[in-house]
Amino acid sequence: MTLELTAKKMDLFSGGKKIIVLNSKDAEFFDLKPMDRVRVWHDHKSVIAIIDISEKFVKKGSAGCFEEVYKSLGLKQGDKIRIEPVPKPESVRLIKNKMDGHVLTSQEIDMIIRDVMEEKLSDIELTAFMTSVYIRGLTDNETVSLTKSIVNSGTTLKLKKDIILDKHCIGGVPGNRTTMLIVPIIAAYGMTIPKTSSRAITSPAGTADVMEVLAPVSLKEDEIEKVVNKANGCIVWGGAVNLAAADDKLIRVRTPLSLDPHGVLLASILAKKKAVGATHVLIDIPIGRGAKVPDEESARELARDFMSIGSQLDMSIHCIITPGYDPVGAAVGPALEAREILRILSGERVSQDLRDKAVIMSGRLLKMSGKLSQEEGEKIAEKMISSGKALKKLREIIELQGGNPNVSPEDIEVGEKKVTVKAHRSGRIHYINTRSITAIARAAGAPKTKGAGVYLYIEKGDKLKKGQPMFTIYAESEQKLDVALDVMQKMPPVEFEKVVLEEMSSENEFKPYMLEFH
Repeated sequence: MTLELTAKKMDLFSGGKKIIVLNSKDAEFFDLKPMDRVRVWHDHKSVIAIIDISEKFVKKGSAGCFEEVYKSLGLKQGDKIRIEPVPKPESVRLIKNKMDGHVLTSQEIDMIIRDVMEEKLSDIELTAFMTSVYIRGLTDNETVSLTKSIVNSGTTLKLKKDIILDKHCIGGVPGNRTTMLIVPIIAAYGMTIPKTSSRAITSPAGTADVMEVLAPVSLKEDEIEKVVNKANGCIVWGGAVNLAAADDKLIRVRTPLSLDPHGVLLASILAKKKAVGATHVLIDIPIGRGAKVPDEESARELARDFMSIGSQLDMSIHCIITPGYDPVGAAVGPALEAREILRILSGERVSQDLRDKAVIMSGRLLKMSGKLSQEEGEKIAEKMISSGKALKKLREIIELQGGNPNVSPEDIEVGEKKVTVKAHRSGRIHYINTRSITAIARAAGAPKTKGAGVYLYIEKGDKLKKGQPMFTIYAESEQKLDVALDVMQKMPPVEFEKVVLEEMSSENEFKPYMLEFH
């Protein structure tokens, strides 16, 4: 039995889910409640929609249709539709099972991800799944199954290469833009490295935000393949392609509550690598105050899990644990970081820590390929920079992605409004609060405003005199600059002193190190 209603366009988007709004009198016809499902018919087309109920927006005999329903059924204002109730997807029961502590089979995880892709689950149900995984965790088998399901939810790159290299950083450290150096170094040597990167969510810049200063990053799968086949590498935004498509839908639910379940984190990262065909992956795990991973013990556990799950996915995974106690590069913000990358590749002695880290990681990737030792790989990486081949390769990638290959650091515009913060007393830096630097840069407008950010003149271990410049804040308007300064000044006094300076101390001296797992 069906109920005939008149379609009313709501001019609202749900972000993918198909939603219709019923008057309570019509909902009573089938004893429907909010979040129940109905099949909506028009002519010979039908979709499954989630219902909401309203007395205010919809009269009896009408159904308010969100844009997704309108487009799917080809509706026009006033068209007649028919609805009939349908049961909740089987995956809702499976999610409840997970909440109760049951282990899901690969078929059950496939079913959940399939319903995620077909927009059959409400945000509440999908959030319940993420919450149950956060609380109950995933076994290794569940994580492998989830990874494979996410990979199968979208397309995969078809690069005819025996060895495909990739890297990933867990994140949380400003200025850690190694990807922008590693990709051209590896590609210039002749190895394949298709890099799909993310935009910033809580940081002042993601790799995709920085690359977008130099070239378009929203490429389709066939365009990515063309760039990689010609240049051996690319730097594109993963959210613009259909690779591991379910991952973006899961991220959308995870972000508001900052839910980062261990197994989902592993599956999310490794699915993206598997989708581009990566055979050898280097994972950078920064640790320390402000980084996403707090300490070495947690990092070691994460590294072991990456390698264990990766081996079951036929990928060779190496992990490095790196210092995440302070910013890696001097620049924080899309345009500032793009300038810095071009200067490093041009041979300028800026941001030596960032350059050194990129060289070491490039050496490790070349060693993983089975062709070189670590020392030989680092020498090759140094040579790619000093000879100008890495810069030439980056310019080639920029051009193939649709940017200006002749762009210079001076061509990149940064915020016109700026202020330089100076040391309020003499002393030595032994801790730069990365979260505070991030907060200031975001308050100035980064990453949305490409020219906004912070440029640091200090690093851990530096001795400073009172009045010496420490960092400059850039913004594209006086208003944003004032907001950034206000954020800086409202930080707790102790915390802000740690951002900029502490008294000379022999304690907690910075000792750079890098632990390797493979």
